[in-house]
Amino acid sequence: MRWALVKVALAVTTMVVVAFAVPLGLVVKELARDRAYGSAERQAATIGPVLAITTDRTQLERAVASAETGPGGRIGVHVPAGGKNGTPVEIGSRRAAAADVAAVAKLGRASISPVPGGSSLLQPTAVASGIAVVEVFVPDDALTNGVTTSWVVLAGVGLALIIGSVAVADRLGTRMVRPAERLAGAAHDLGKGELGVRVPEDGPKELRSAASAFNSMADQVVQLLANERELAADLSHRLRTPLTVLRLNTASLGDTPAAEQTRAAVEQLEREVDQIIRTAREQKTQTEQAAAAAGCDAAEVIRERMAFWSALAEDEGRTVRIAGADRPVRIPVARPELAAALDAMLGNVFRHTPEGTAFAVDVHNAEDAVIVLVSDAGPGIADPDAALRRGWSGGGRGHPHPAAAGGGSTGLGLDIVRRLAESTGGDVRIGRSVLGGTEVRVWLALDDRRAHHGVRRGHRLRRTLGTRRRRTARAGS
Repeated sequence: MRWALVKVALAVTTMVVVAFAVPLGLVVKELARDRAYGSAERQAATIGPVLAITTDRTQLERAVASAETGPGGRIGVHVPAGGKNGTPVEIGSRRAAAADVAAVAKLGRASISPVPGGSSLLQPTAVASGIAVVEVFVPDDALTNGVTTSWVVLAGVGLALIIGSVAVADRLGTRMVRPAERLAGAAHDLGKGELGVRVPEDGPKELRSAASAFNSMADQVVQLLANERELAADLSHRLRTPLTVLRLNTASLGDTPAAEQTRAAVEQLEREVDQIIRTAREQKTQTEQAAAAAGCDAAEVIRERMAFWSALAEDEGRTVRIAGADRPVRIPVARPELAAALDAMLGNVFRHTPEGTAFAVDVHNAEDAVIVLVSDAGPGIADPDAALRRGWSGGGRGHPHPAAAGGGSTGLGLDIVRRLAESTGGDVRIGRSVLGGTEVRVWLALDDRRAHHGVRRGHRLRRTLGTRRRRTARAGS
């Protein structure tokens, strides 16, 4: 695909360059020709007024000398003979054929006559004795002066455009192909049994849809395998009861060889059933670990949990806002763990703020981390540091006084959130929200880069979030 895009860009740009460069090159050549003949016409025009006044050789030689704008010997004046005994006056050099000069004098029209080394412009001028002809020699190099340089410049610009278009097409092709390569690699890994493989949902819209479908398919495969292995374990368990009955019955068969063979067969069957149960349990554990390593879509989980809590929010007259959950946000956290952490934070909002208090959930996706913000418009937390310590059971939101402490909180909610964030290399912060109450910020690191150089980018993201929150506050006010 990448090479195909490069070839298309190369072909299209080459056609465009040829379509514009060739006509421009011809126009440049024609302009140089017109410029050379225009200069010759101006030189011939300077002789015309002198011929109208006099045909004296000395005066005409002076006029020719003053009209020369380049090397000498390029201008010639052919004056016809005056009277019966007069002789023609020839000043300067003649390059054009006598027949061409006579034809111009007869027709009274300017003409261009080819001569060795170039061409001559023949310009007729009326004098007392008839029609004089002013001849201006235009060499071949004057007709092509600057044309070669212009063509080289046009060729360079065209080549630069072609190279630039190929480079841009290659970069665009890389951007399009890379998600496809990741998707193909993930499909191969999944086929090899790596159930935890997932792909980032980025790139063009079509590839994002394909990546989302692949991730959903992988999640479904993991779930189906888990159900299958659980079913195998359950069926094996169900065999234990008839096996126990068989074993008890074999005890009453006596000591005959047939009885011994039957008891041995029952024991062998029991060992096989136990092995099937152990294998199914181990495979189920591996499947669950793979599902946890694959992570989940934070936006989908947030939408699901907010839909669950929205009914209670509506009953209590609370305004709810969700931002940033409109597109997939993949995080390295198991779905049940993220759901439990969200329930803990949202439960605190309902438990420790008065009815009618608004709250919001925001999701910010950075290069190396995902930040989930849960904010409310309540009275805030009196001691944020204490709220993050396990076992804290103070009133927190809405209960800043000691008399209000111990309002039924176990103190485990924010500890669950903290442990979830720290399992990814992130952290939890509590501060003041733009709504005026408490803001719980959960930083979920996407990989190990944060420990090395993600802190600086984290500071930039914090400043960005602060700017967005201030803008939101101004808009709300």
